[in-house]
Amino acid sequence: MIVSNRKLHAFFPAALILLLATVTAWAQTASPSTSSAQKQAPAQQEAPPQKPALQPGPSASGVIPPSEPPQVLQQLNAALEGMVAKVSPAVVQIQVTGYSQVENKSQDNTALIARQSALGSGVILDPSGYIMTNAHVVGGAQRIRVVLPVPSIDMPMDLAPIGKNQVFEGKLIGLDKDIDLALIKINGNNLPTLPLGNGRRIHQGQLVFAVGSPEGLQSTATMGVVSAVARQIDPDKPMVYIQTDAPINPGNSGGPLVDMEGYVVGINTFILTQAGGSEGLGFAIPARVVNFAYHSFRKYGHLHRSIIGAQAQTITPALAQGLSLPRNWGLIISDVKPDGPAEAAGLKIGDIVLAADDRHVETLPVFVGILYLHPVDQVLKLDVLRGTEKKTLYIPVTEQKDKEDQIADLSNAQTSLVSQLAILAVTLDDRLRSMLPDLRNPNGVVVVGRAADLAGPDTGLTTGDIIHSVNGAPIASVDALRASVKAIKSGDSVAMQIEREGHFEFVSFEME
Repeated sequence: MIVSNRKLHAFFPAALILLLATVTAWAQTASPSTSSAQKQAPAQQEAPPQKPALQPGPSASGVIPPSEPPQVLQQLNAALEGMVAKVSPAVVQIQVTGYSQVENKSQDNTALIARQSALGSGVILDPSGYIMTNAHVVGGAQRIRVVLPVPSIDMPMDLAPIGKNQVFEGKLIGLDKDIDLALIKINGNNLPTLPLGNGRRIHQGQLVFAVGSPEGLQSTATMGVVSAVARQIDPDKPMVYIQTDAPINPGNSGGPLVDMEGYVVGINTFILTQAGGSEGLGFAIPARVVNFAYHSFRKYGHLHRSIIGAQAQTITPALAQGLSLPRNWGLIISDVKPDGPAEAAGLKIGDIVLAADDRHVETLPVFVGILYLHPVDQVLKLDVLRGTEKKTLYIPVTEQKDKEDQIADLSNAQTSLVSQLAILAVTLDDRLRSMLPDLRNPNGVVVVGRAADLAGPDTGLTTGDIIHSVNGAPIASVDALRASVKAIKSGDSVAMQIEREGHFEFVSFEME
């Protein structure tokens, strides 16, 4: 493939271009052939023969010492070393423990629940200790520990370690399984950070580095290129990924994919493999998605999504032929919610999406991305093709709220805080009961989330848990919960009966 000089500069770092130029020049001067200009030059104008360069000779032991590498290679090596040294301090190891079902080989059909542990990675985005990682790394965790790499002498930190090797307790701030991202928080100041490159364009063939803890090997850096800029794994799902051949293995999940300037261009999330290890097919969540989730988690504790009450899917050639569509590519409206804003605006099943907010739409990721970033208080301009007629619709946008979001909206920082447990909670009332149709005990307190800025005991409570009793005493309100835990002395054991996903269970811990 012939690549122009302009494209060469766009796809290769300057150091590599210099390296290629040096190698080319060396090859031309070292070639045994004689150019036509040299053949036609008069003999009297030929330069006198130069003495051959002295080559290092063997030492007394007969070993030939290595020669100095070319200066361009030294510069490239220094650039790579400097970049990795800049990035590594902000990449942490995440150690997670929790309980999950394990394989039961017996015939009694009894579920076996065992304590499980897992390792992942994360990247510090804020000096106060906000860390981005994957949802599958910390989802369902009862305890999250964050291990920071050993800092260099010239990088001062104001930390409060709980033990050696700078191990910190992490608290879950927000999580979304659909995009596989989560935000956790540790207590620290002046921590090293990496910038999100959400405004930077990436290119196929661009050099990138994956940094993390593959198989528990902390601060491991691997190099590769961007294999594809926007890889859509499932045509009916909107997520797109950066594909890279930089080696990624179990334990890299949640770690950053960075460019040559140290910007985070993605969060490593999964690999495609037949053998279980890296086969050069790694995938990272793009920085623009990470940036959207990061700010939403910090502000709300969950993602805020704009919706119009309609669903779209990718048009395939088979679908186009079966429905006699005017084209075999793009997006088709597959569902319109009754009594929703899209139906009220006139959108119909079978409409082909042409543009949204005056942006041309051909793929599901583009359409969903426009919706995510569209302000809730503004209407969406949607251009569609219905048969052979083009139509422009103006659709009011609403905010998608799942059960956790609706419960969280009922909380208040002043009235919902239970400082002894470092949680936010709300009392079960008729409105909450209507949101929880599978509720087994109508009285209790719903855990809304954890208070990120408070230190508290490792309770094992998660968002959505319903507390029914503390040490055998029924709990009917947030005030009752506060009074109950306030009476418990530091170091005493606490046993709570909770309801989680329709099941009763106990959690226990020591009061701090």
